[in-house]
Amino acid sequence: MKQMSSSHMDNIPSTPGKFKMEKSSYIQRCRHSSSVVKLTFFVFLGLIMVFFFKSPSTSYSSSSSLPYSSSSSSISSDLSRRSLKTSSWGGLAWEKRVKSSARIRSRNGFSVLVTGAAGFVGTHVSVALKRRGDGVLGLDNFNDYYDPALKRARQALLERSGIFIVEGDINDASLLKKLFELIPFTHVMHLAAQAGVRYAMENPSSYVHSNIAGFVNLLEICKSANQQPAIVWASSSSVYGLNTKVPFSEKDRTDQPASLYAATKKAGEEIAHTYNHIYGLSLTGLRFFTVYGPWGRPDMAYFFFTKNILKGKSIPIFEAANHGTVARDFTYIDDIVKGCLGALDTAEKSTGSGGKKRAPAQLRVFNLGNTSPVPVSDLVSILERLLKIKAKRLVMKLPRNGDVQFTHANISFARREFGYKPTTDLQTGLKKFVRWYVSYYGSVKKSD
Repeated sequence: MKQMSSSHMDNIPSTPGKFKMEKSSYIQRCRHSSSVVKLTFFVFLGLIMVFFFKSPSTSYSSSSSLPYSSSSSSISSDLSRRSLKTSSWGGLAWEKRVKSSARIRSRNGFSVLVTGAAGFVGTHVSVALKRRGDGVLGLDNFNDYYDPALKRARQALLERSGIFIVEGDINDASLLKKLFELIPFTHVMHLAAQAGVRYAMENPSSYVHSNIAGFVNLLEICKSANQQPAIVWASSSSVYGLNTKVPFSEKDRTDQPASLYAATKKAGEEIAHTYNHIYGLSLTGLRFFTVYGPWGRPDMAYFFFTKNILKGKSIPIFEAANHGTVARDFTYIDDIVKGCLGALDTAEKSTGSGGKKRAPAQLRVFNLGNTSPVPVSDLVSILERLLKIKAKRLVMKLPRNGDVQFTHANISFARREFGYKPTTDLQTGLKKFVRWYVSYYGSVKKSD
């Protein structure tokens, strides 16, 4: 039986108040002139036409991808259950909850729509925003990409913080229009997406439907608003794909995606450029690097490694060609939250109104990582010490399914623009995660 720890708030990020820093210089993203980039962009825009109306899936709560995914048996394979569906909404009581949740309670606070609010990153960001006095309204469809019960538990946590999550899909234009009619959002924190690298091989249309079509639908609503919000959205470190130059910099090429997930995120960055250029939307993309921590996603390696070690099951340890090391720039959730808030606080206002651009608008993209790549084998060793159980390691070759050998973030741009500085090492972060995992699932030997 899953239980909520009485000390659950200890596992919520203690993000400080709004960043107070010198005004950063206006920076435009470098324009990509590569013909390959253009080809990728138009190919995936074309895919929207193919999959938009027939896609069986929905918009998913997103986070950063990890080098492993849990076995397909642990994720629902009934794709018929993934149809776009929005729970009933509307009415005076519903509108009252929406307005109450989005009410700003601090001087100079923001009114923020957080999509994917019941997701891993979305939950932590929502709590941090609410804690400092911003108005926060969540949006999530509570799909079954992974156990919806965990999302409902996050929802209960948010409700205790005074945050209402509207149950709906980012592809539901009518719902989004209604929300913008009720609330003059100053900002949108767009974290809803179809996450994961491997699942793209099973259900590719879900990535186009959520990460491209869903993003376009949201931008259409935002650009038509008479008060256009500034938008901060989740891209991914996966866009670096087959790039071998390390550490990864925002100026590096991103036209060699290794997975469909990465390709849709890259397409999202090009779409963001388009809406910024045509409609004056202020857009900031965040390339997350392997996010982990309490309330995380069950399909992430550190999460199901913990589960399988406790159950005495083997765990796959991938190695690259010639016994090469597979490493990731694991980034603790509290550090990611600080980066999200820093990007939000330094986002300039959109310059359009009612779909018409008035002046050039801000367009940025940042890496949010830890800058200290750790071999996955070392991650397992840390978990063994914390759990006091020896893992049954099964060494395997890195499959050609979209996974890459390593990730490493250059965060100098984010540090310069809003003082981003990660402070949590993997040992400390995993200790906090394991404490939460044991508390949430109760008997560690019977956790599911």
